[in-house]
Amino acid sequence: MAGLFQSLSSKREDTYKELLERAQQGDSESRDQLIRRYTPFILRVLSQKSGRYFRLGEDDEVSVGLMAFDEAITAFERDRGANFLTFAETTIKRRLIDHYRRESRFTKVVPISALEQDAEGNQDAVSLLTARQAVAEFQAKGEAQDRKDEIIAYGKILKDYGITFSELVTVSPKHEDARKRAVEAAYLVVESEELKNYLLIKKELPLKVLTDLVAVSRKTLERQRKYIIAVALVLVYEFTHLKEYIRDI
Repeated sequence: MAGLFQSLSSKREDTYKELLERAQQGDSESRDQLIRRYTPFILRVLSQKSGRYFRLGEDDEVSVGLMAFDEAITAFERDRGANFLTFAETTIKRRLIDHYRRESRFTKVVPISALEQDAEGNQDAVSLLTARQAVAEFQAKGEAQDRKDEIIAYGKILKDYGITFSELVTVSPKHEDARKRAVEAAYLVVESEELKNYLLIKKELPLKVLTDLVAVSRKTLERQRKYIIAVALVLVYEFTHLKEYIRDI
């Protein structure tokens, strides 16, 4: 299996390098083909950076990512020995941050009461308390919305793997030790590029390889398959709020 993945990876490497070279020489068709081929990669980078799930034609962030990837094609310098996809990932993340800054997504709202001062230039204690409460309420609402967005995005991703939230309640291991072993298996999948790619491409758990890496039987892994996949997806897409539930296991 390792040989198969290496072969496929090598083939993709040669193909994208050829497309990249032609695109940088002014071939618009190669540029478009390269962008189309790596659109899933762009979506993954956007999701990992923002903690949200994006779809083509529905989110402004996708346009930001596509334009950033196009920018990376033009700006990449092959003679420096860097990896193009690493360079493109950095470019996408930077442009996404720029986008959020322009949209004031990271700007905290400071109430007018926080700026009120008395004649001697000191803030009124009541006004200061009101300001702090307002900021706390604002932050709480923002976190609640972020958590809601994460759950919606997570549900859409799970659907691609044939998993529903109601199923997770049923398939979740009942014993704490079993849950911890399942979470450990999920971490093994995510920490291995080969196993992670298998999961993302095949939409299945790499049971054959995973069985040799964990201290549980294949039968147990098959029984916990959906739960392990669900945990692995939380880690892959870096859902910040959902990760808290994993840490509490």
